[in-house]
Amino acid sequence: MSAFTGATSDAVSVPGAGADLLAALLDGMDAALCAFDADGTVTHWNREAERILGWSAAEAVGRRGFEGWAARSADAEETLGRLMGAMKGPGRQVHEFVLLRKDGGRVLVRSQAAGVRGADGTPAGVYCAFSEVHVQLDLERSVALSEALFDDASWGVVLVDADLRPAMVNAHAARAFGTGRTALLGRPLGDVVTHGAEELEAALQHVLAEGTPPAPAEVWVTLETASGERRRCWRSGFLLLSSPMAEEPVPLGVAWLFQDVTEERLAAREADRLRFRWSQLHRAGAAAAECEDPAEAATVLLDFALAGFADHALVDRPAGERRLTRTLATPAGGAPGPSSPVVGGGIPLRYGPRHPALQAWDRIGTVRASAGRTAEVWAEAHQWPGDAAHALCVVLRSRGRTLGVLTFLRAACRAPFEREDVVFGESVAARVSTLIDLGDLGGKD
Repeated sequence: MSAFTGATSDAVSVPGAGADLLAALLDGMDAALCAFDADGTVTHWNREAERILGWSAAEAVGRRGFEGWAARSADAEETLGRLMGAMKGPGRQVHEFVLLRKDGGRVLVRSQAAGVRGADGTPAGVYCAFSEVHVQLDLERSVALSEALFDDASWGVVLVDADLRPAMVNAHAARAFGTGRTALLGRPLGDVVTHGAEELEAALQHVLAEGTPPAPAEVWVTLETASGERRRCWRSGFLLLSSPMAEEPVPLGVAWLFQDVTEERLAAREADRLRFRWSQLHRAGAAAAECEDPAEAATVLLDFALAGFADHALVDRPAGERRLTRTLATPAGGAPGPSSPVVGGGIPLRYGPRHPALQAWDRIGTVRASAGRTAEVWAEAHQWPGDAAHALCVVLRSRGRTLGVLTFLRAACRAPFEREDVVFGESVAARVSTLIDLGDLGGKD
């Protein structure tokens, strides 16, 4: 066992603690390790090799190759030749071959072999680290999964350390945040999330303390971007990361995976809102049909329509050339309440020439408006309730005639009226117009 034994004898023959340290290092390795001298004789065999194949070091060391014990006779020479080929080639060589367990079972292993040179630089042998192929494949799959998640995943992936700061960010997540991948590293989430960072950090802290939650959660966040703030809904899953190297699980951080579901949630919210509005309108029609007085039916219909749509409703009727008078209104002060006829009506309103209600009257169409200054000042100037900040003025038409203007008002805490709101407001106005016309006909009788 000439050259290889000589090359390693200095390390192996260290007296006392040195020899014990070398033995402990070899036996403590996670990978199975064996070594051969230049003649192919086994010189080293650690405990992991014994665990995989069942052959002890005493049974393995001193044998030439695997023939007659750890490999079939038909395969032994080829296997040894492939391993010993690493003694002459550069770097490491990877091989797969079948070995025999001591109990007679077969195991497919993957090895990495590299040559060992003596003190004079001549080939002295080979060392070989090997593991069961399925174990290696599991490791490779884990590495491949990690690389895929951080390169090609259609989900955002962020690894957050125990201090709740991003340690790794994939390309999808960086695009979602509107920054570069490295720009997020080590920064508090609050630096890029203006609203919703507290909820995210609370979720991450919960995972660190309690473990992986059983189901994904949806988190609404507001991001500060170059084009302004963006409100997004992220469906998020959280995975607790613990060190596999420690005897007791030690949290390394949290893997946060998320997908942007903003459009779906907004569409679902809009569908729910429309479903509720038209259900209200159906109920309003049924309730109004039970009223003998058309004016009362109009107020009932407006009360149903206001729910979830606006805070106030006003009905202005004509009182001369481009002059309107208030005939129906929700309470002007305090909390919004049921609509009711205006007591002492008949006095024309002091609307300016550019008032939205008069614009709707002139156009015979719908006008939307919002406060461009302090809402209270804007509302007072238009003679609307003090909390009004957004208006939708819809002309009341029946039998080819303009009967007045129906105005819906929202407070500043609510969103301005959108195009889809116009459709609903005009549908309500059509029904109110019919009832007002019916009431006018009854008054003539």
